[in-house]
Amino acid sequence: MGRSSTPGEGTRSRVRRADRHGRDEHLHEGDGAGPKSGEGNPAGRAAGRSGSRGSRSKEPVREGGRRASKGRRGNAGGAQGRSSRRAPKSAKRRVLRWSASVLSVLILGTGGAGYLYYEYLNGNIKKEDLTLGDKQMADHKANAAGQTPLNILLIGSDARDSKANQKLGGAKDTFGAAPLADVQMLLHISADRSNLSVISMPRDTMLKMPKCTAPDGEVFPASTADVQTNESLGRGGPGCTVATWYELTGIRIDHFMMIDFAGVVSMADAIGGVPVCVDANIHSRGRDGKGSGLKLEKGTTYVQGEQALAWLRTRYGFEDNTDLGRAKAQHQYMNAMVRELRKGTKLTDPAKLMNLAEAATDALTVDKGIDTVKKLYDLAEEFKKVPTKRITMSTMPNVYGTGVNKGRVYPKAGDAEQLFRMVREDVPLDGKTSKRKKPPVTKDPSAPVGEIAVAVRNGTATEALGPASGRAGEVSDQLKEAGFAKTTVDPGDVTGTARTSVLYPSADLEGDAQAVAKALGVPLSQVKKSTDVSGISLAVGADWREDGVYPVSKGTEKTPESAGALNGEEEACMKVNPNYTW
Repeated sequence: MGRSSTPGEGTRSRVRRADRHGRDEHLHEGDGAGPKSGEGNPAGRAAGRSGSRGSRSKEPVREGGRRASKGRRGNAGGAQGRSSRRAPKSAKRRVLRWSASVLSVLILGTGGAGYLYYEYLNGNIKKEDLTLGDKQMADHKANAAGQTPLNILLIGSDARDSKANQKLGGAKDTFGAAPLADVQMLLHISADRSNLSVISMPRDTMLKMPKCTAPDGEVFPASTADVQTNESLGRGGPGCTVATWYELTGIRIDHFMMIDFAGVVSMADAIGGVPVCVDANIHSRGRDGKGSGLKLEKGTTYVQGEQALAWLRTRYGFEDNTDLGRAKAQHQYMNAMVRELRKGTKLTDPAKLMNLAEAATDALTVDKGIDTVKKLYDLAEEFKKVPTKRITMSTMPNVYGTGVNKGRVYPKAGDAEQLFRMVREDVPLDGKTSKRKKPPVTKDPSAPVGEIAVAVRNGTATEALGPASGRAGEVSDQLKEAGFAKTTVDPGDVTGTARTSVLYPSADLEGDAQAVAKALGVPLSQVKKSTDVSGISLAVGADWREDGVYPVSKGTEKTPESAGALNGEEEACMKVNPNYTW
């Protein structure tokens, strides 16, 4: 379902062909059973670079695509007569560049040149349904100022459905096969536009797929067994990937943007170099042939084109050779790209703007809510409001599977839900305060706690683990100690619940339900009215599998350490695996 944008075909000749280097990483290398997409990582498809950055395009390139570091920084790109002037750091130039998808938006928001081809560019953009699932996504909750957040899912497809994509690598037996969503990143822009959070989900994540109905009417039933998350794209398109995210996280998704390999390269060539750093010489090519082909010297290198794609796809050579290290490299790349483009020197030339506009729109597949240049431009305006220092990259906390799923990962109970909850509730991942609206305390007074009947059930089961033994009884004891004498254990339903919740059937019991939540330290946002209960019911969720106080109560409004948070201003270096150095 990915957009296969072939540089030079159907776009202006300024977009150079992607035929340089770093292209043979195979898809199923060392991944064990189950469909996998090897290094197909358009996550940063977010890419960007081309030799079109003024004088930088004439600089020599060393082996592996490394540019001479001197001169790269020393020469200021730009039109004749401007080489000695720095671009003003005005808000108009500080455009936030994200994944290839967001980049397409930005280029159109940086100047009027993109509108010269308005209708042509609109025709380039491919559109698909936002969600193919049966569940209606919950509405956003507005903050005190009436503002709502924005959630955009970035999808990198490993599609091998065109000559351009096939030329860029992968096992031949995957050519023409159903595409895999090898890169999945959720971008959350806060309601007040003060901060932006990113959650990457490893492609090896095992979960259950929801029912998806493709645009042509084909129905993909909900899975009964765990399935690798990147298979969602082959179940009707990106709308099924959206439905899968919502099923797991409960986070409303407003839009998606998808790009494939060839699109990454064409966008990368159209934009200009992005600095990346490694702590040792790296060559991502083992004796067994595994690797992306990335070859860089120790230190900082500006990468572009296929070399940028190789960086984003590299798994073998970074840290422990897993998808987790690759996600970290993608985060570093995206942060560096934001910093570079916010310097205001990248896209001041109308020719470059048109070049990028054509590459971007031709590379993208989006939902129908952002299917025009104007809509993408408006979305870019929202991104521009977020300062770089308030951008936080993270990876879904996870644990490794066992047995046949060894090497795959599962959401880490407690930590993963805490991260999802923070995004659902618009809590900044950088730990700084947010002007968000707190859930209101009901005006309905509660009965004396000794008269409130509460049924506690064990809902701690997860996709990978059964229910934690005795949890309903332990939490019931906590309530009794707090004076809720009429608390009982419901031994029947042990259906897994991602997060602990307090349910009540009617408005006259809302005060009683909130009293239960306060006694346990459960956020009031997790107190819900439900027609599925006849009295107050407390479901102890997978986020509270261990005894003790509720884990996301006072003092834990921060990103779990297991999420590997990275700030947008942090200049980091990837750790090179000793087996892939030279």
